[in-house]
Amino acid sequence: MTPQEMMQIGNTLVECCNTGREAELMQNHYSADAVSVEAMAMPGGQAEVQGLEAIQAKGEWWLNAHDVHSTSAEGPFVHSDRFSVIFDMDVTNKESGQRIQMREVGTYQVKDGKIVREEFAYALGE
Repeated sequence: MTPQEMMQIGNTLVECCNTGREAELMQNHYSADAVSVEAMAMPGGQAEVQGLEAIQAKGEWWLNAHDVHSTSAEGPFVHSDRFSVIFDMDVTNKESGQRIQMREVGTYQVKDGKIVREEFAYALGE
């Protein structure tokens, strides 16, 4: 893929995330066997899941566990067959009631025009 094509996919991801269209993004731009990797496992979950259904279920769990006050995505920052996006989130954990401002970097690998892997990095302890 050309850098311009990577930029186009990255811009689409940022636009979908900033407008609440993540489900559309996954259906149209993720490979059916994509892999999602977190820096650490979510409560009761795994750090790595494979397949679009598992990635969607992970996202649903996260949304059900948090009240989302605001989110924003910035980027993309393109390199070779990958691009990165910076996410800022203001959420309240429903179980603890703790309000948290989070910042994480998502790195997305693309093959044949589809996202095949996403990896998330964030400051631990935040």
